[in-house]
Amino acid sequence: MSSTILLFLSLAVSAVASPLRPKFYSESCPQAEQIVRDVMKKAMERETRSVASVMRLQFHDCFVNGCDGSLLLDDTPNMLGEKLALSNIDSLRSYEVVDEIKEALEKACPGVVSCADIVVMASRDAVALSGGPNWEVKLGRVDSLTASQEASNKIMPSPRSNATYLIDLFKRFNLSVKDLVALSGSHSIGKARCFSIVFRLYNQSGTGRPDPTIEPSFREKLDKLCPRGGDESVVGGLDATPVIFDNQYFKDLVKGRGFLNSDQTLFTFPETREYVKMFSLNQSAFFDAFVEGMIKMGDLQSGRPGEVRRNCRVVNKRPGEALIDVDR
Repeated sequence: MSSTILLFLSLAVSAVASPLRPKFYSESCPQAEQIVRDVMKKAMERETRSVASVMRLQFHDCFVNGCDGSLLLDDTPNMLGEKLALSNIDSLRSYEVVDEIKEALEKACPGVVSCADIVVMASRDAVALSGGPNWEVKLGRVDSLTASQEASNKIMPSPRSNATYLIDLFKRFNLSVKDLVALSGSHSIGKARCFSIVFRLYNQSGTGRPDPTIEPSFREKLDKLCPRGGDESVVGGLDATPVIFDNQYFKDLVKGRGFLNSDQTLFTFPETREYVKMFSLNQSAFFDAFVEGMIKMGDLQSGRPGEVRRNCRVVNKRPGEALIDVDR
């Protein structure tokens, strides 16, 4: 049988993905989840902001051809990856934390744990370590063999997005309005650049004026942080408690103190406003809805052939050699 046919058969087998399930690595790498959490704890001790950055990776990965680790691939001469897509460049960070997790897992269980699963586990841990809910994640994903900057540009929303656009986007992935609002609560932790909001401060919708929905005293604070013509790489907290995962984000939206346009629009738009109000008053309801949304988002899969990468930044050197065994 020719090597080409053998490769085709290997790819075909890898495309028959095992159903995602909790404790997927209980036999093949029983310490996997503890290893991920330990590395995340160390990353958090070095830089608190890094855990929020890692959590965002799941959103940006799963919405583009499913949760397959495609976001982690570096560009090659033959492929423009997703790291430099419009919504990712100069925005996503902390890829080195994923590298650190992968290195630790490869030492413990070589070739077993996928990068796509690392992103999902690390996102959960980022929330739990910041004071948010903890939950059991389903695992068993495979890593993509390619990435697409074009696909990311077409799908991922910008900070200027309004609620109507976001509702339609989430609906494409069978995620409800409630899921949208709850998952937007990921902005309970972390920071964003002035670049993402200067238009709100000085030229909302091309009017040459600030966004009228910004509470006046908060706008004054943002004006000082992000002055016209200032350094747009300066960062500000996405809510008033940017290192604690809580429902302060929603309380801020009710007061007109949302940092991003795509956040504040959730309160100004009638279809999303009621969920914002509910979560602002009931943190437990927010936590429950957030966990439900994260699990649903984590279920997104492309069904395409994949592998378990040895290095999350590049596909394995010999295609077919490290493609997954569905019984692993």
